[in-house]
Amino acid sequence: MARHAAQARHATEAMKTLLLTGATGFVGRNVLLHELRQGTRIFAPVRNPEKLHDQLLGEGLATDSVTPLPPDPSKWSGVDPTHAILSAGVLFARDRASYFKVNVDWTWEILQALPETCRTVVLSSQSAGGPTPDGQLARSETHADAPVTWYGESKLELEQRIRRDFPSKKIAILRPPMILGARDKATLPLFQMATKLIRTKPGWRKKEFSFIAVEDLITAISAAFELESRGPFYLCSDQKISDFDLIDTAAQVVGGRGITLPVPLSFVRLASLLIDSIPALRKSIPSLTRDRAKEIWPDRWVVDSSAFRAATGWRSHYNLSHALQSACDFLTKDGQLISRNRI
Repeated sequence: MARHAAQARHATEAMKTLLLTGATGFVGRNVLLHELRQGTRIFAPVRNPEKLHDQLLGEGLATDSVTPLPPDPSKWSGVDPTHAILSAGVLFARDRASYFKVNVDWTWEILQALPETCRTVVLSSQSAGGPTPDGQLARSETHADAPVTWYGESKLELEQRIRRDFPSKKIAILRPPMILGARDKATLPLFQMATKLIRTKPGWRKKEFSFIAVEDLITAISAAFELESRGPFYLCSDQKISDFDLIDTAAQVVGGRGITLPVPLSFVRLASLLIDSIPALRKSIPSLTRDRAKEIWPDRWVVDSSAFRAATGWRSHYNLSHALQSACDFLTKDGQLISRNRI
């Protein structure tokens, strides 16, 4: 009987076809590689097929191993996936409309085009819920949502539209916190700062966060396909970290020997105002906007993943050191970072 069950499982996996958005981004790229190793046939809506082509070559994969699609679902033909992972989204923008155009409207169009039988996982964000409520150790699904940025508002709006417009579709919503790991180019400024003698962090008080390694996120997505409830669910590593932990661990990984000093939040507010006002700075530092800077002010962004664990049996396995080492190794191999530990 066990042999027949295994054969049935392998047959199901062999028939799996996946629609993946965000295939050229950090999370989507890791998901794509994982699924290709499983033999999954992948359809990837992308704005830039050449970028996808180059990334596949860079990973040593055949360029025909993924079928690129135009971003507009009305132009798809012969696409009937059994599963979908929607990981694409705008992380940093200068106006509210830009977040909602992609994170809400475009994602809604993708969901509308998917067949009713398609099992879908939508990656929302911890930002949809907001920081940990005052007086609480962690934010859970029982707490009222209170996003503090346009980005968080867009993710919450998407979740609300999913519940309203797709009541019968098999859609699970996950709210990961900060995601770290290989192919995460957003950690480059962190490692560059970690090599300096003087490193800075915003605010005098220690800030605490949840995070998740990208490998753990991928296993969580796989577990979420079997959920009967759509969520949203928070998920995170067992390891809670502080801003000092993040910077100091990055320094250890990259071989930095400096010290970390706090800077006043008023300085960060002024910097975000200047960056928003100067086009050259907006291009070079896209992540620091007046809106996204609002997520710097709270001292606690910790979540509780016990509901997701209870529903799926999922567990995290990777700590902060592993996640940052993976990110550092990729950036070093890619020629974007010189690690002193490798000199």
